[in-house]
Amino acid sequence: MKLTIGQEEFITGLQAVQNVVSTRTTLPILSNVLLNAVGDRLTLTATDLDVTISKTVEAKVEIDGYFTMPVKKLLSIAREVGGSQIEMDVSKNQCSIKSGSSSYRVNGLPAEEFPPIPNFSGQTTIQMPQDTVKTMLRRTSFAVSTDENRYVLNGLFLIFKENKLTMVATDGRRLALAEEDVELKDDNPLEVIVPTKAIQELSRSLGDKGDVEIQITENQVSFGLKENDGTGSLIVSKLVEGAYPNYKQVIPAESKHRVTLDKEELFHALRRAEIMTSEKANSVKLTFSENNLTFTANSPEVGESRETMAIKYEGEETSIAFNPQFFIDPLKALDEEEVHFEFTDQLSPGVVKVKHPFLYVIMPMRTS
Repeated sequence: MKLTIGQEEFITGLQAVQNVVSTRTTLPILSNVLLNAVGDRLTLTATDLDVTISKTVEAKVEIDGYFTMPVKKLLSIAREVGGSQIEMDVSKNQCSIKSGSSSYRVNGLPAEEFPPIPNFSGQTTIQMPQDTVKTMLRRTSFAVSTDENRYVLNGLFLIFKENKLTMVATDGRRLALAEEDVELKDDNPLEVIVPTKAIQELSRSLGDKGDVEIQITENQVSFGLKENDGTGSLIVSKLVEGAYPNYKQVIPAESKHRVTLDKEELFHALRRAEIMTSEKANSVKLTFSENNLTFTANSPEVGESRETMAIKYEGEETSIAFNPQFFIDPLKALDEEEVHFEFTDQLSPGVVKVKHPFLYVIMPMRTS
């Protein structure tokens, strides 16, 4: 393998794949990146056996070939060299790297030792615009559970059904749901749970242009992102095994009250109230009274805060307490200027909605 690559292209490729590499692996090959040079392309691949990421960048390849080297060392070299072009030449199990006045010899491992990339040929491909998927992930992934005891919730639930993709995330205390139209080639509904790590990598890789190609097997999913010039990324992940709980049970069929709120005003009022919460008293009370919303935070060890906001509301006075961060998270993810908040009483969940097919359920907190 012999090639010349621009410093920026090489750094872009390495940064795209390095996050998946574990520093605490017992298999040396899993600390390495697989470099595959063919024609005028270099494909870089890294894996932790659960999630595999490939990134293809432009390069001038003199001799086709493949080789693996430690990804962290390679990224450090690429960032620090003085030249804008990097020359690489592999012979036996060493790679010589030259750029500007710097030269290195880096030991690597044969490409044959690298785990094979799963094959998705023959699987149905679902195509969606990258920016659509990116928006859906932003609106849901923050609600994924981090509790490892409830492993089926440690991922994003994707349902492909009746020409719609529904994404659901929940940690038992809140639930986020986003929906978009998608063209499905067959009528068989598909349901998969994509683990958090793959979702994080996909969110990083998605752009505002182009499509993402989704392919699913019994226990794997792949997301292919292609640019017009033939470069792009591929993310392959094992799926979370198990049945996702019936999320529809959590969504209130109807609520007694509905108010429309200015998103920015609500966001900043909650942020200010959150300052006066503590680990022991981590709730902000929202009191809805005639054309008025009052935010109250009170913790014995910190102190208290109170703020009012003018709203359109004519129902009976109702107070509900929420974890402020759980209320702030969806507001950060939404682009809309207004949100609709639906509620019934202090013991029932609140629901945040916007005009777009999005819904967020938040469980109230009990206050003494």
